[in-house]
Amino acid sequence: MHSDLPPLTWLRAFEAAARTLSFTNAATELHVTQAAVSKHVKSLELHLRHQLFRRRPRSLELTKSGEAYLPKVQDALERLAIGTREVFGHRQAPGLTLRCAVSFAVNWLAPRLPEFLERHPGTSVRVISSVWNDPFDKDAFDLDIQYGTGDWPGYVSHRLTNEAITPLCAPDLASRIPLRKPDDLGRHRLLHVLGYQEGWGIWLNAVGAKAVDPGKGLQLDNSLMAFEIAAEGGGVALGRTSLAERDLALGRLVAPFALNVPIAEGFHLLRPEAGNSHPDALAFVDWITSKV
Repeated sequence: MHSDLPPLTWLRAFEAAARTLSFTNAATELHVTQAAVSKHVKSLELHLRHQLFRRRPRSLELTKSGEAYLPKVQDALERLAIGTREVFGHRQAPGLTLRCAVSFAVNWLAPRLPEFLERHPGTSVRVISSVWNDPFDKDAFDLDIQYGTGDWPGYVSHRLTNEAITPLCAPDLASRIPLRKPDDLGRHRLLHVLGYQEGWGIWLNAVGAKAVDPGKGLQLDNSLMAFEIAAEGGGVALGRTSLAERDLALGRLVAPFALNVPIAEGFHLLRPEAGNSHPDALAFVDWITSKV
């Protein structure tokens, strides 16, 4: 696929030499010998079958091919540098890196985060969204928001939400297929979100529904998708308090029963017990725990 692509070392040597018009200056910049730069450029010329420089006794001069090639190489190197910073730059830059479940990030964190940024205008925050509760990677993240009961050995856990679960659906769904009592859910598609220990079976048992199969319906990997399908009339989602408040306030979803069932699970902010923490971590912890 990339058989025509020269090695990166050759391109970096050419770019530095072409920009400075000096193998010696390029070598100093790249922390290699002058001979190494000259060899890399020569290898590139042989690979391309075009001369890129006219070598004068005390200077270099770009050929027409070299002049045409230089901006292409510089653009490619810049794009590569930008892409590297976008994906991996959080460990090189001073910004606070937070990982968060995508549904919680969109429905709970996003409406509140601008307040923190306004209070701390000099703080750079990087939010990485996830779907599953993967283990906390201390080399990649400074803070992590995970869903569970609060038991994470080796980490300080701050509970952010106390949850209750209740069915949610589009406003017109209940009028099309009546939802007067919990057993009426037997005529609807149930939307399940994988990864939650407390789901439809817990709610149906708590409210005494006997005519509903708790395993039927559509399985999804995040609440965001479940709520969207429910809002489009595609089924009934089991909403958690923290994730549902926004769609309920907007009227996109309604709770057909006044039957909230409290559960033990919730979202928690985690930070390592040991090791050096990010200088902005405690300010973020103080702020986010004040929103509980």
